[in-house]
Amino acid sequence: MDKETEAKLIRYIQKSTYRHRAFKAIGRGVKMPKEIAEDSGILQNHVSNVLRQLKEKEVVECLNPKVRKGRLYRLSEDGLRLLDKVD
Repeated sequence: MDKETEAKLIRYIQKSTYRHRAFKAIGRGVKMPKEIAEDSGILQNHVSNVLRQLKEKEVVECLNPKVRKGRLYRLSEDGLRLLDKVD
């Protein structure tokens, strides 16, 4: 990822309080949406929208997309590179 793309992604994440909090809540772990909601203080019904936004930017990935309940999310390789740069 080039520096310009990296800077745009950091701004995109930081522009939304929900995206920022969910991104940081996932961190280096693997979490279900309920855990992300609890750790970030975001209502669970908002977490799915935030995860969709972060997945579209390819900074978050779903490990088991075919499962309806109990989906697991983690930061992608690009997401992990940005983790320490997102304040």
